[in-house]
Amino acid sequence: MPLTKPIPLNTGTAIPAVGLGTWQSSANATRDAVNHALRHGYRHIDTALNYGNEREVGEGIRASGVPREEIWVTTKLDNHWHHRVREGLESSLRDLGLEYLDLYLVHFPCSTDPEDRSKHLSDWDFVKTWQEMQKLLETGKVKNIGVSNFQISHLEKLLNDPSCTVVPAVNQIELHPYNPSPKLLAYCASKGIHCTAYSCLGGHSDSPINGHTNLLQDPIVLRIAEQKQKSPAQIILMWNLRRGVSVIPKSVTPSRIENNFDLDGWTLSDEEFAAISAITTRSKVVGDAWMPVRVFLGDDE
Repeated sequence: MPLTKPIPLNTGTAIPAVGLGTWQSSANATRDAVNHALRHGYRHIDTALNYGNEREVGEGIRASGVPREEIWVTTKLDNHWHHRVREGLESSLRDLGLEYLDLYLVHFPCSTDPEDRSKHLSDWDFVKTWQEMQKLLETGKVKNIGVSNFQISHLEKLLNDPSCTVVPAVNQIELHPYNPSPKLLAYCASKGIHCTAYSCLGGHSDSPINGHTNLLQDPIVLRIAEQKQKSPAQIILMWNLRRGVSVIPKSVTPSRIENNFDLDGWTLSDEEFAAISAITTRSKVVGDAWMPVRVFLGDDE
């Protein structure tokens, strides 16, 4: 079965294997990128309240002419909205111009005080947030709920709490050969939680960003790309797909958007997959220094 087929979730539905990420895309660029991606076959668009571009994502969806029911839309609850989950959902739906979400994620396991974002809410944590997320499923405005940036310790705390009656459908995490997180992947698989890879190209974007890695220039990746006559990005995306995760590469460049989606009809050999998996360089794109609590604990490798 092609690795680009939609991937089943624990809810009985299936998430597209390849989507468009929109983190750090400016407003106009986001609108055009979403429109272009949908016109060229993408059916998953990923955004977040934190990105500040939900309105433009919605405009791109409508401009594409693709029927809403054919598109999987993911967005995320921001840290300082944890104790206002219903309001956070309504804000995102309003900006997106949509009546429902296919997937709504808790962006980080960090409940930030909206009055002082350098502080954590003293009477709230992500377990309480999840209690409110579960209630959204009754509204019909959210089809699936999940988490993002949750490590094993966070998931253990959540899943072992008596109030957790819905296992997250998805954990969206940073995954690429420089940050492979095999223990976290295995743990999620053991609990029936699907993983989506963000920053799946090692932080590559159309302009330099903090945390940018040199993954696309890795000699092993370049050698395999040359041998297969594929781009380095395609090689890394296929490596992720072979691990059973979905991917949401970000780009606003039309040619790259198309290239990142051109993954049908080929795969990596076992030897090629093993060579990439054996890369020992470690580098992470997203950190947690800007939050009042640490969320990346370094114990999921």
